[in-house]
Amino acid sequence: MKKKTCVAMLLAGGQGTRLYTLTSKVAKPAVSFGSKYRIIDFTLSNCSNSGITTVGVLTQYQPLILNEYIGGGEPWDLDRANGGVHLLPPYQAKKGGEWYKGTANAIYQNMHFLDKYDSEHVLILSGDHIYKMDYSAMLREHIRTKADCTIAVIDVPPEDAPRFGIMDYSEDKLITSFEEKPAHPKSNHASMGVYIFKKEVLINELIEDEKDELSSNDFGKNIIPTMLKKEYRLFAYEFGGYWKDVGTVTSLWEANMDLLDSRFDLGDPSFKIYSRNEALPPCFVGAEGEVVNSLVTSGCEIYGTVINSVLSEKVTVAKGAVIENSVIMRGTIIGENASLNYAIVDEDVTIGDGAVIGDENSDKNNIALIGRGVEIKSGENIAAGRIVEEDV
Repeated sequence: MKKKTCVAMLLAGGQGTRLYTLTSKVAKPAVSFGSKYRIIDFTLSNCSNSGITTVGVLTQYQPLILNEYIGGGEPWDLDRANGGVHLLPPYQAKKGGEWYKGTANAIYQNMHFLDKYDSEHVLILSGDHIYKMDYSAMLREHIRTKADCTIAVIDVPPEDAPRFGIMDYSEDKLITSFEEKPAHPKSNHASMGVYIFKKEVLINELIEDEKDELSSNDFGKNIIPTMLKKEYRLFAYEFGGYWKDVGTVTSLWEANMDLLDSRFDLGDPSFKIYSRNEALPPCFVGAEGEVVNSLVTSGCEIYGTVINSVLSEKVTVAKGAVIENSVIMRGTIIGENASLNYAIVDEDVTIGDGAVIGDENSDKNNIALIGRGVEIKSGENIAAGRIVEEDV
C-alpha cells in the first residue's frame, strides 16, 4: 500500500458529561447542531476539504447513533478503497483488551491502524469542536519547520483560559511551555486539541507513556509536557478563524446563536460542511406562522412564531406557539400555545399544548434542557435551568 503523507485520528468517544441529558443516550460528537448537522460533521468535512482521506474515528461511549450516522463516509467523500473513514472502537485481542483510558491510550490501542495506513505524519483531532480549518496548511507549516509536533492554537478570553491547555511560545512559534487547564494561566494561547506529529515520534512517546503507571495517558497532561522536557521541537500554529469548544450547555447554545448573526458562516461554497441528510420537502410556514432572525431547515412546519432560534429537520410548531432564543432538534413537536424561551430541546420530543419552558430567570447561563424522546404534558411549566430526562 502506498505510503501516505498524513492520516487522521479523530477522538470521538467522549461522554460529554457537561451536556447532561443531551449526551445521556448519544456520544457528544453525534449531538445535533445548526439545523441539519451533527457536531462531528465539522471535523470530517475539514478532513475532506483538506485532502486528508484516511480517517480513523475512535468511538467508545454510546456509539450506536454515531456509527450509523458516519456509515461508509459517503457524505464527506470518505468512502475510499485505499483509506477512507474507519470506525475504531475498543476491542478484545489475544492478549486481552480494555476501554480507552485517555486520549493518548486511545491512539496507542490503535497503532495497528497507523501501521496499516503507513504515513509520515499523524493528525490528531477532537470530534466535539465547531470550526472550519484547512489542515493541509497546518501540515505544510509542520513540515517546513521540521517540527516533531505542531499544535493548533487560538487566543481565548483570559477568563476562559483555565478550561484549556495553555502554552507560551517564541516569535518563531517554538513552544516553550505547556500546561493543561492551569489554575493561574501564564497566557491566553489555548490548544485547540489539533496536533500533527511525526509518526515515529508519536509511536515512541505513546509506548513510553504506556510504561508509566502514574500517567493519565492524555496528550495535554502527559505526552506534550513530556516531549517539552525531552526538548523535542514543538511549534504552535496560530488559527485566526471561528472555533468553539461546545463542551458545555452555554457554549453549545452560543455556537448555535452565532449562526444567526453571521459570526460563523456555513454558506461559503469554497469550504462546505457536509452532512448526512434524508430528502425532505422544503420548510412550510403557515398563514399565521412567523419566522424572525432564525435558522429553519427542510421538513419543518411552522404555524406559530419562531424568533432568534435554530430549528432542525422535521420540527413542527403548532398554532399560537412561541419559540424564542432556543435550539430545537430533529423531529420535535411543539403544541398549540406552548411557550419556549432559552431552551435546548433534544430530538423527538413532544411538548404539549400550553406548556411553558423557561421563565423570567431564563438567560444563556440558565437554559432549560429537555432530553431525547421526552413528552411534556399539556400545561406543564418547566423552570429556567431545569433538566428534564423523563416524561413530565
